[in-house]
Amino acid sequence: MLTPAPHIPVLLEEVAVAMAVQPGEVHVDGTFGAGGYASALLSAGAQVHAFDRDPDAIAGGAPLVAASAGALTLHHRCYSEMDRAGLSAVDGVVLDIGVSSMQFDQGERGFSYAVDALPDMRMAQDGESAADFLNTADEDDIANVIYRYGEEPKSRRVARAIVEARPVESTTELARIIRRATGWREGMKKDPAPRVFQAFRIHVNRELEELEDGLDAAERILKPGGRLCVVTFHSLEDRIVKRFMRERSGSNPGGSRHMPEAVAAADPSFSNIAKAVRPGAAELGRNPRARSATLRVAIRTEAPAWSAPKAGETR
Repeated sequence: MLTPAPHIPVLLEEVAVAMAVQPGEVHVDGTFGAGGYASALLSAGAQVHAFDRDPDAIAGGAPLVAASAGALTLHHRCYSEMDRAGLSAVDGVVLDIGVSSMQFDQGERGFSYAVDALPDMRMAQDGESAADFLNTADEDDIANVIYRYGEEPKSRRVARAIVEARPVESTTELARIIRRATGWREGMKKDPAPRVFQAFRIHVNRELEELEDGLDAAERILKPGGRLCVVTFHSLEDRIVKRFMRERSGSNPGGSRHMPEAVAAADPSFSNIAKAVRPGAAELGRNPRARSATLRVAIRTEAPAWSAPKAGETR
């Protein structure tokens, strides 16, 4: 019997319907996290390959691997590398984008200011941390990250305040700096701190680039009729997924970074683009974190993939 995941992922029932698992199929959970989607896929009879760059997620998934009797394989790598893990002609790929509830709940990881900690925010727990970036980057670079990934209009004021307060070594201190610089006070709407924390997290983990590369990789490994399900949590992510599905289904008349207008007549690699799905009132009552979630679904066609591996990559 499979061990249940500690966190129930958002839109689980809707994802299960869209993935339409048949026993014996091969599916990919590109963002394993606490194993919620993987558990559902396994329960439906799928062979599952799950990816996560966070070593804590991989370690936490060991009991589920043992309970699956060989049906679950965990890959400690980014989901953008799924096509370099010996996979091809899979029946489905599901991606739950962004930080996991498990990472948020580990206060010492610095993803949130709910617990005072170093602003780390690294999903893979290696490389440059958010604290490293805040304490060494140029003011202009910090401002650009805040504006681009947090869509904060007072980005330059916040960046200046961060530089003046260096070294910034505490999540609660960082939240105070952000609020003071933007003039936010308790009781006002739209606390800017979550947006700015989001911006640093996205930058440190290259989340949007990872999403673009992951969608390309999914296109390469899905078989004709394979299902692609993507759950996003903010507009920056959703725009990327929406644009990808429109382009690859032939619904976007313009070119793209993958297919310039001069050669934009490639056959659609996806079809049956479903209308975006959002959580209902019952789910929002159970899980307020689901309020910004959006599910988009597409079906792989028989056409060749538009994207190719980057130079120097092997599959």
